[in-house]
Amino acid sequence: MPEPQHAVVTGASSGIGRAVAERLLSEGWCVTGLSRRETALGARFRWRQADLAEPSSVADAVTGLAPASALVHAAGLQRTGRLGGLDTGALQEMFAVHVAAASVLADTLVPSMPDGGRIVLLGSRTAAGAAGKSHYSATKAALLGLGRSWAKELAPRRITVNVVSPGPTDTPMLSDPRRADVAPVSTPLGHLVDPDDVAALVGFLIGPHGRSITGQDYLICAGTSL
Repeated sequence: MPEPQHAVVTGASSGIGRAVAERLLSEGWCVTGLSRRETALGARFRWRQADLAEPSSVADAVTGLAPASALVHAAGLQRTGRLGGLDTGALQEMFAVHVAAASVLADTLVPSMPDGGRIVLLGSRTAAGAAGKSHYSATKAALLGLGRSWAKELAPRRITVNVVSPGPTDTPMLSDPRRADVAPVSTPLGHLVDPDDVAALVGFLIGPHGRSITGQDYLICAGTSL
């Protein structure tokens, strides 16, 4: 019987990251979850503490791991602010978590990733721009550049790289008081995005039928991009 495939998932303690980890575990993967808070999700799950706001420490968190067939970077945070009151510290924190940590993780894990592996970066619908979210939007837009560049670079090894960009999702981030000055938009479909729906799309992209999809950005936003 073949050994289970191994995935590294960031932000596995809550929200979309946890939903992705649970989805992959249910499909037979072994999962290493990276997060600040300790998480236990069963026998095939291993947790490693990592503060993704400190990218220089992220490589240490994955040192010694078995080669990963998939990397899912789901960790994220949102700080809002309008012109005249922007916080450069918040921009630096979001850039560290969303972009710098993704770069460090890929740089560390891809050399030992088997050919045919998968990378999925969690972006955002707001990468196209959103009032009051310019810093957040900018860091998520940067993931599109990373993803397409890596997709081109890794195509000879058949490693696919895609971005999944949710709209307003039913996670703790949505009720974070640090984004209270910009209310979530209402969705045409009348409901928030379910983290499990995002996880299902991620699971497809890193599964066997995702082999011909690379360099793409998938919106899952309950119609808010219409």
